[in-house]
Amino acid sequence: MEQEKLPGASNALLFGILSIVLTLLCCGPFGGVFSILGITNANKAEKIQQQSDGQYLGYNDAKTGKVLSYIGLVIAVIYLICLVLFFGTILAILGFAAENGDWNL
Repeated sequence: MEQEKLPGASNALLFGILSIVLTLLCCGPFGGVFSILGITNANKAEKIQQQSDGQYLGYNDAKTGKVLSYIGLVIAVIYLICLVLFFGTILAILGFAAENGDWNL
């Protein structure tokens, strides 16, 4: 019996890599969308692997994709928290200055 590639495993790996790269380089927290896609693809691949009798190759790709997706999700959440704190601080300073009459809006 010839072994086939596990459906969804390579997609999970790709989405995990994209989640980290896009979060760090261009999209910020929106890279977290790829994290969610990677986690769901990895979970589907794990279910398929558990239901089969070792019929598929590439289970390690699914596990690696899941780990990378979780890492990308954590980075995206940290990035989002930093953005909220940054812009919240700016708005608080501007609001305080406007309230005290130091700056006219």
